[in-house]
Amino acid sequence: MAPLRLRFETRADKPAVFRFTERLIADAHARSGVAGVRMSLGEDLRDLGWLAETEGLVASNDIIRDPRFPLGALATAAPRLRWIHIIGAGIEPLLPLDWLPAGLVLTNNSGVHAEKIREAATMALLMLNARVPAIVTNQKKACWEQIFTPCIAGKTVLVIGVGEMGAAVAVAAKALGLRVIGIRRTGAPHPAVDRMASLAELDAILPEADFVVNAAPLTPETRNLLDRRRIALMKRGAGFLNIGRAGSVDHEALAEALRTAALSGAIIDVHDPEPLPESSPLWHADNLVLTPHVTSDDLDDYLPKTFDLVFANAARLMRGEALANVVDPARGY
Repeated sequence: MAPLRLRFETRADKPAVFRFTERLIADAHARSGVAGVRMSLGEDLRDLGWLAETEGLVASNDIIRDPRFPLGALATAAPRLRWIHIIGAGIEPLLPLDWLPAGLVLTNNSGVHAEKIREAATMALLMLNARVPAIVTNQKKACWEQIFTPCIAGKTVLVIGVGEMGAAVAVAAKALGLRVIGIRRTGAPHPAVDRMASLAELDAILPEADFVVNAAPLTPETRNLLDRRRIALMKRGAGFLNIGRAGSVDHEALAEALRTAALSGAIIDVHDPEPLPESSPLWHADNLVLTPHVTSDDLDDYLPKTFDLVFANAARLMRGEALANVVDPARGY
């Protein structure tokens, strides 16, 4: 049997947490024990000679969106390509997926973030409960105001989007003693969620939550999901955390709610665009902590876990089995 040709294409300007190296790939291959894979590593699409023979491609969204990548002509430019793995959970820059030729499977990194996001969610929920965003705002203003808060146990968190990342938030919240309400497209239960609801019930549930966490992917259904009207429905004094996507939130309405104390604080880890420009008013919004999309990516283990998933899927592909983490073109995730 001919070896499976697997191409890894990286970006030179990526932070180290996302930058592929031959050592990382070789170590993951050795851990996997998968035989019959021929690997190659490239950078910044400087050479496209591999396209004609490659059967699997591991890359980021921006590689696929690069003008040099033949997105609209893959069937002819890469006739043997059967599988593309994206090294992030979100694939909204690639939507709509009408460029996917028949027989080409797209997978993502769903689940790789779970352990780190559990830690980050624990940190963020405790920060929101302790009113740290307000304390940071006071520090900037040299304002001494003692803000005393109760313990977090017994409060209610609403997690919008109980996929892998949302489920990790739910697990973290339960460990802190919170009551967890989840919003899930299917409504299917999860062991860390006390009450699972559908998106149609969101308006009725928002006023119940002391904390609202958006962990939903960005799709036509979730774009501007938390608009001005829904932000106004949130419980007065609630805290907000966004680890999903920026496009799901009306940031002007959010900043106003924070300024008027309708919401007590917010932490945002996802932005549009990224990097967030200096001109963005969010930099100066009261009671808001901005983190530069860093809460879910483990500096030491993100790529090793990613490549473990890649080689497990490579083995499945060679055995003719269904791959893990297949993106549904109709749903967009």
